[in-house]
Amino acid sequence: MRYGLLAVLLIGAMTLGGCTEGVLDPKGPIAQAERQILFNALGIMLAIVIPVILATLGFAFWFRASNERARYRPDFTYSGRLELLVWSIPGMTVLLVGGVAWIGAHDLDPGKPINSAVKPVNVQVVSLDWKWLFIYPEQGIASVNKLVVPVGTPISFELTSSSVMNSFFVPQLGSQIYTMSGMATRLHLQADHLGTYAGISAMFSGDGFPDMHFTVDAVTDDGFAQWVRQTGLTGSALDKPAYADLVKPSKAVAPFTYRSVVPDMFSSIVSAGMGPQDSSLSICSTSQRAER
Repeated sequence: MRYGLLAVLLIGAMTLGGCTEGVLDPKGPIAQAERQILFNALGIMLAIVIPVILATLGFAFWFRASNERARYRPDFTYSGRLELLVWSIPGMTVLLVGGVAWIGAHDLDPGKPINSAVKPVNVQVVSLDWKWLFIYPEQGIASVNKLVVPVGTPISFELTSSSVMNSFFVPQLGSQIYTMSGMATRLHLQADHLGTYAGISAMFSGDGFPDMHFTVDAVTDDGFAQWVRQTGLTGSALDKPAYADLVKPSKAVAPFTYRSVVPDMFSSIVSAGMGPQDSSLSICSTSQRAER
């Protein structure tokens, strides 16, 4: 018995040890709230699972062949009280779990801004084959496969795709959301702790999918301002020819930055995905989809 308890504790410790850098190790208010929903749902479901397991063991023990006190009733067919018990408890469980999920889904609506006295940083995200483009419209810079944000500051994302549908996900910050060509979606996240967090593509999108990941660096306000200044002094400009080259499929792309971005680049990318447009961006997008 002692060794069995020790084995359970060791297995539990190893299982929880694998929860770092994931949804159970939140570093922001959205991920924190999502983890609480998971725990609430788990507690509600355990309220029925544990009694059922105990009842199963109890029935097996009581109705064992050697127990002569157990009543044998071969003609038993129906019991109203038993049916009420069997259906009411799962029904209440479904209602409670559904209520928790429904309330949480409204409170954590991806398009709902985070309440904060700090002005949010706007970031425009484009999923490419097979990399991520991050445009900072207010700072006039851009980066590929690297997102730098100030800690404690809400980040307002506007997302789209250059081709196929994809999924943007930073597990420790919360709220996976899809990116679609010709359509812009909204997402609000915030990092409350300094550090580097993994960002992934959560939807298969072709041969380069395994390498389609990025890093999120949560830095101080001064660190963010310094990164913006340094980025504005190095690299090339993100204009239409540069985007036409970037949009070509490529795998395992190392992070790099653009010192400047032409105005309304994100809007042009979204418009290019809606159909033929009179611009080089739409021609590039159409030709890329034709090749695939």
